[in-house]
Amino acid sequence: MATVAAIQMSSGRDVGANLAAAEAGLRAAQAGGAQLAVLPENFALMADSPSSRLRHAETDDGGPIQDALAYLSRTLSLWIVAGTIALRSRDPAKVRSACLVFDDRGERVARYDKIHLFDVDLGPGERYAESDAFEAGDTVVTVATPWGRLGLAICYDLRFPELFRALLDAGVEIVALPAAFTVPTGAAHWEVLVRARAIENSCYIVASAQGGRHDNGRATFGHSLIVDPWGAVLAERPEGPGIVTAQIDRASVAAVRRRLPSVMHRRL
Repeated sequence: MATVAAIQMSSGRDVGANLAAAEAGLRAAQAGGAQLAVLPENFALMADSPSSRLRHAETDDGGPIQDALAYLSRTLSLWIVAGTIALRSRDPAKVRSACLVFDDRGERVARYDKIHLFDVDLGPGERYAESDAFEAGDTVVTVATPWGRLGLAICYDLRFPELFRALLDAGVEIVALPAAFTVPTGAAHWEVLVRARAIENSCYIVASAQGGRHDNGRATFGHSLIVDPWGAVLAERPEGPGIVTAQIDRASVAAVRRRLPSVMHRRL
């Protein structure tokens, strides 16, 4: 068994302040017994412009944000799923939205680049075109942990069950889902989608969200969730910065898959 934490933040434009808030959340999670902690999407920077995002983008070889995460994971002996940070891409005008995983020795053991980019028009004041600033990834990523195989997905990925089936085919037992859902889509769909993906794939989902009003003018839904393989919500934080924790047990994944073996009954 392991204790996992979803850290909810209301990140802004100041990278230093965001890293300090992330560190406080990670230290609180570790003090509460967590062995694995998940930060939200854009935890280090909720950018107000493409130029700001490009200015703080790091290379795949490292940078100050990655150095801070490696230090914290090593110092706290904590596995960290580092939400997303901007990494430079082949297109100098765009970045990759990258979710990095650090083990408890401070080693970076996985990188997942967001595959599905949020290009939607929800109405007045709610238009998003991530593909204008981001380059999409194309690779499904899982990593072995002491508590089961961990899969990675980011925010809008949640709406694409075929990605989660690919994670299942790779042996996933836990999915980390950093997110920054909008308020209207979150209110309508967030919980039902997180629970559906957990139920469909008989796996745990640790969904760590941005939640609150940000200094770039954006509002995010929050409601970080930890959901078990039966679809039960083990922990939730509705609004504002904070953490939620729950225990996970890979034996429960196996038990649900034996009791209701839908993942074995797939025909297509």
